[in-house]
Amino acid sequence: MSTAPATVAAPAPERVTSLRWIGSFEISTGTLFEGVEFGGISGLDRAPDGTYWAISDDRGGERGPPRFYALRLDVDQTGFHGVAIKRMVLLQGPDGQPLPTSGPSLDPEALRVAPNGNLYIASEGHWSRNASARHQPFVREFQTDGRWVRSFEPPQAFDYLDNVTAGARSNKVWESLAIAPSGAVFVANEEALIDDGPVATPSHGSWLRVLKLDSASGQPGAQYAYALPPIPLRRPSSEGAPAVSRADNGLTDLLAVDETSFIAVERAYVPGQGVTVRLVLIRIEPNTTDVSAFKSLVGAAFQPLSREVLLELPIPLQGLLLDNIEAIAWGPVLANGNRSLILASDNNFSRLQTTQFLALEVVSR
Repeated sequence: MSTAPATVAAPAPERVTSLRWIGSFEISTGTLFEGVEFGGISGLDRAPDGTYWAISDDRGGERGPPRFYALRLDVDQTGFHGVAIKRMVLLQGPDGQPLPTSGPSLDPEALRVAPNGNLYIASEGHWSRNASARHQPFVREFQTDGRWVRSFEPPQAFDYLDNVTAGARSNKVWESLAIAPSGAVFVANEEALIDDGPVATPSHGSWLRVLKLDSASGQPGAQYAYALPPIPLRRPSSEGAPAVSRADNGLTDLLAVDETSFIAVERAYVPGQGVTVRLVLIRIEPNTTDVSAFKSLVGAAFQPLSREVLLELPIPLQGLLLDNIEAIAWGPVLANGNRSLILASDNNFSRLQTTQFLALEVVSR
């Protein structure tokens, strides 16, 4: 496997040498906006005007209709001073009607602002043994008023089949979405396709796929293998084997740095130990294999994406209890000229969790 460089280029031509903690802000579970519970934030991106667009992974028929939000984040070098919910927008289908609330029809997990100002949204869909209740994963373009614009065309290999022998695993599909400076769209599955082997455990990792989509035609292009590492255990599980068996690791978001480099968010959870988050630089190297023709990655010969861990959380962050981080976005340029990063968590609408926003300074030398 190729070794990733120790530094990474930011969107501007600068080199990132470290990340500095700025601060955090939390919104309590149960907070209502326009009568609907706020939460489930699984994707976040910053528009050129400074608006942050955030997708809720409410599937419909849970806390409210499928929706996204416009937010204002107050972040500077001295801290994270607040988050204001400015607007809630309901997602619409191709028929112009709001997506149904009678039951799950999608699982929106990632969002990016398109070059034209619209929003790209990725959904894990909804697995059901009942074919009539099954909804396939999608990548779609929407206007900021929620109107459907078009659908991309990912390969059918990422669709749900039987959830046993082939295809996608339930709730383990499109969790990550990135847009390169050229406008090319990249999505990645959270955990391995069934064809590509088992999911990660504390003893072994798994193989994911990063898929490139043409932004003009919506058609699929190259695929690259992503080596997801074993589930990190910070100490032997206090709950024993059952806790470890309920542990997981997954790729929860991608943020483009340039045409071939991305910051990936790997989020692992172990009952009794909590959440571990790694920010990882991945890169499409000149010798990285296009695996789009590989039906299975098991036993195949290929060169995966290179990877370099930039930061592992938790670290001593002023007593912060790290939550279920699922989103990453560029933050504002700070007064000293450095870029910032924003992470956000999905609270699962649980009273035991919060919607958490973290800010980090990208330090350049």
